[in-house]
Amino acid sequence: MLLKNMFLKSISTAAILVSSLCGLSTYAAAAVTFQGLFEQGALVRGSVPAGSKILLNGQAVKVTPNGQFAIGFDRDAKLEQIFKVTYPDGLTEIKPLKIAAKTYNIDRVTGISQKIMKPDPVAQARAAKDAIQTRVARDLFSEQQAFMQNFIWPVTGRISGVYGSQRIYNDVPGNPHFGVDVARPTGTVVVAPADGVITLAEPDMFYSGGTVIIDHGYGVSSTFLHLSKLYLTVGDKVVQGDKVAEIGATGRVTGPHLDWRVNWFQMRLDPVSIVPPMARVLAAQKAAK
Repeated sequence: MLLKNMFLKSISTAAILVSSLCGLSTYAAAAVTFQGLFEQGALVRGSVPAGSKILLNGQAVKVTPNGQFAIGFDRDAKLEQIFKVTYPDGLTEIKPLKIAAKTYNIDRVTGISQKIMKPDPVAQARAAKDAIQTRVARDLFSEQQAFMQNFIWPVTGRISGVYGSQRIYNDVPGNPHFGVDVARPTGTVVVAPADGVITLAEPDMFYSGGTVIIDHGYGVSSTFLHLSKLYLTVGDKVVQGDKVAEIGATGRVTGPHLDWRVNWFQMRLDPVSIVPPMARVLAAQKAAK
């Protein structure tokens, strides 16, 4: 009788183990997928089985009902990060992520007069007010899923400024450049790189001049700076390719261009990480003529 009970118990244990392994293999087969490069400044999109929960370095990541998500790695992101998935059945998978370091353009400028280096209090107050408006717009969360679209360039042309570059004035580091600049004449039309909703439309901010922010959902947003003309207002919906504004030289700039920025909530990322290389796009445009 004892041997029979032990035999039955071993069969029950084996059945539970097989059941557990089958559950694990089901979700392992579904897998976690990533779209994008694991490098500093990159926006990465991906998917997990619906109903899963995600932590990035211990912080919760919002996931769509069908399992899609976005994460970002800022300009100076740590090169080792932890991505943790808890599947609907409670099983957990931990994925260590290796982030590639990027080298940025650093320019040193000396001999700047102290008068120029000293901020104007009135200008600083205005800029601080603008920064609050921008922060509020980028903090908004919506359940749109346009962030998963294949983004397009809002305008094409010569890239005149790159993400991450920085100037050091009299040994004092300035703020890095957090966008990509495309040089085109004033009046060139800017289009929506993906579907979304306008969350900020200001014609005259101190530093950025005419400024528009488009929310693409789940914390991902596009910002356009130095615009000469805005076509839309807050609350307007856009579809990828819709006309949004016109390039200008407003704010604190030396010439007309579009400064395009991409954010994951407050994290400032490189737009180049989610679009085809500009050279390829220009070549395709030339071939199509």
